[in-house]
Amino acid sequence: MAGRSARSGKEQQETPRDPRAVLALLWGEQEQPTRGPKPSLTPERIAAAAVELADAQGLEAVSMSKVGAGFGVSAMALYRYVHGKAGLVELMIESILAETPDLSAAQGDWRAGTRLWARRCLDLYRAHPWALTATAMRRQVMGPHQLGWLDAAHAALEPTGLSAAQRHQIFVLVVGLVRSLAQQTADFDAAEDREWNRLTGEVLERHADRFPALTRAIADGAFDPAGTDPLEFGLDRILDGVEALVAGRRG
Repeated sequence: MAGRSARSGKEQQETPRDPRAVLALLWGEQEQPTRGPKPSLTPERIAAAAVELADAQGLEAVSMSKVGAGFGVSAMALYRYVHGKAGLVELMIESILAETPDLSAAQGDWRAGTRLWARRCLDLYRAHPWALTATAMRRQVMGPHQLGWLDAAHAALEPTGLSAAQRHQIFVLVVGLVRSLAQQTADFDAAEDREWNRLTGEVLERHADRFPALTRAIADGAFDPAGTDPLEFGLDRILDGVEALVAGRRG
């Protein structure tokens, strides 16, 4: 009992990340126990429950104890399937990426294919805002689903004829745009936005002579989102640049 109590007390601390163990988990290559009772849970069921919790309360609310409680088991019981929260988060990402983007409608049109991919990616981030934190820019252990998304992005850009390195840099630009827009959505609060606009407007009225360009821009509707799609606008600018690069290469 003393050992169990000590373990549960430390349960919510970050478990050291073991890339090999996480990789085996994501690819279904972990060793299966040959003795003992038949497992009553699966990594997939555990990940689905954790995703549901994160969607409702945020990633910070996810812990081994809370997820275990949803199944009526202790946090310790989950360690039979998942080696700590770090592995669980990686498994959650793999879970929400299970449906690889279908870009067949683009029919080899690299601009259309990239648009489809970016739209699907933005939809996913908006459906699961916690994924922004979980996929922060760092070297990650990738499972087959995450690699499937990366493969689809590269496939969409292959018709450009650009080098693999150039295509990957374009991918980085596109996913950066998507993440930025998704973060804006996640941070948006309508009431705070109205108050910010009111206070900023009052300040600029008093100090318009100090910020003439900004004052003119606001008067001309710089912050009016009506009729604009920031994803389409941003993609147009990126893809126009890619098209110029492709044309220059052919020339």
